[in-house]
Amino acid sequence: MAAAETATVRREGAALVLAGRLDRTAAAALWPPAQPLLAGAETLDLGGVEALDSAGLALLAELAARIAASGRRPQVTGAPPGLAELRAAYRMDPNLDFAGAAP
Repeated sequence: MAAAETATVRREGAALVLAGRLDRTAAAALWPPAQPLLAGAETLDLGGVEALDSAGLALLAELAARIAASGRRPQVTGAPPGLAELRAAYRMDPNLDFAGAAP
């Protein structure tokens, strides 16, 4: 199965719940359905994410930025394989903001 067929995003309360492999194909496929789910979201739940690459991280970072732009501090839960290494490589904090960015 292709990643876009297995990666999902849904809303549960104030959380956007992502699952599957977040790669380039999945990131492009998930962006349109994720946008309308952002209103009122506060958390990115990554507990169901199996793996991600830099495109998946870019999707997550943009979702977190959109949450922050609405005046909420995004929270990230779950630690899928590869997240810590990618966050370190791109100098991002645990909430997927760039370290040293203005508060």
